[in-house]
Amino acid sequence: MIQLDVTIMGLPYRLACRDGEEKTLREAVAYLDGKMCALRDSGKVKGTDRIAVMAALSVAAEFLSVKAPQGPLADLTILEVKQKLEAMHTVLDAALSADQNLA
Repeated sequence: MIQLDVTIMGLPYRLACRDGEEKTLREAVAYLDGKMCALRDSGKVKGTDRIAVMAALSVAAEFLSVKAPQGPLADLTILEVKQKLEAMHTVLDAALSADQNLA
């Protein structure tokens, strides 16, 4: 195992990976860092934990829309998938706004 020091949203992390997987892990870190920084910079989501959850949901939705040619997304066009993702983001933004108003 190899130890890699990386930074996500300005915070340092030490991650372990197998030999030969460093490049893939660094690419994953860069992708996640980009997603999280974009959410933070949008000002719609506050708190590192909420930003991490929103980024994880976004990445999971992207993964599932590409991964599953069968199932409920099988007959959707890319435009329809994007529209569904945007609708999901709208619902999540509204839920986060309501939650922040309670605080």
